[in-house]
Amino acid sequence: MNSLEIAALFARTLLGGYDGEDAWEAVHTLRLDGSREVFEQVAAWCVSKEPLKRARAADILGQLRGDYEDSYSLITQMLESEQDPQVISSAISALGHLGNASALATILSYQDHPTDDVRYAVTHALGCFPNDPRSVHGLLKLTSDTSAEIRDWAVFGLGVQGDADSPEIRQALLRCLDDMDEDVREEAAVGLGKRRDQRLIPTLLAMLDHPGVKIRVAEAAVALLALDKDPPEWTAADYRAALLSKFQISD
Repeated sequence: MNSLEIAALFARTLLGGYDGEDAWEAVHTLRLDGSREVFEQVAAWCVSKEPLKRARAADILGQLRGDYEDSYSLITQMLESEQDPQVISSAISALGHLGNASALATILSYQDHPTDDVRYAVTHALGCFPNDPRSVHGLLKLTSDTSAEIRDWAVFGLGVQGDADSPEIRQALLRCLDDMDEDVREEAAVGLGKRRDQRLIPTLLAMLDHPGVKIRVAEAAVALLALDKDPPEWTAADYRAALLSKFQISD
C-alpha cells in the first residue's frame, strides 16, 4: 500500500467508535500490511493524547505482520501510566498475542481491575500461556469471577486450552459444573473429560439426557471415553450407552 492508502486506513480505525465494524476491518488490513510505515505510525499513536488512538495502536501492534522487536516494549511502556480501561484492555490483549511470557507479571497485575472488559482481556491473554504456572494460578482465580463471560473463558483457558493438571485444577472444574451459566458448565465438562476424571460422569449423563447432543457435551464424552474422534453418527443415547458400558454403570 502507498502512504495515502495507509493514512486513510488509520483514519478509518477511528470511525464509528471502538466497536465499529468498518474500523475493525481497517485494523485487520493494517495488521496484514505489516510495513515499516505502518509500524512507525502505530508507534506514534502509542503516545497519543487521544485514548482511541492509543487503543488502536495496541490493537494493531499485537497482531502486526512482521518481526518488530520494539512491539513488546511499546506496549509495556504504554501500560506504565495508562488509566483508560479501553486502552488497558487493548494493551493487555496485545501482550497475549505477542506471546512473550515476560508479560505475565504485567497481565496478572490487572486481574482484580474493577472494569469487566479489562479482566476479560486478562483472561484472554492468560489463555495464550495456558501451561505456565503463573497463568494457571490467574485462570484459577478468574473461574470465580462475577462475570459469566470471564468465567467461561477462564475455564476454557484452564481446562481446554491448557494441559496442566492438579487436584486444584480439577476441583475448580468440578465446581464450575454447577455454575449458573451453561457455557461455563460445558467448558468445565470438556476440561474434566480431557483429564479423564470420572467424577464428571453423573453430570455428563444428565447433559446427555436430551435428544440432541451439543458440541461441547460431545467433546467431553469423547475425551472421557478416550475415543480418537467424535463418531459423527452417534446420538445422545449412543454416548450414554457407551459411558454406561465403559464405566460399568447401571442405568
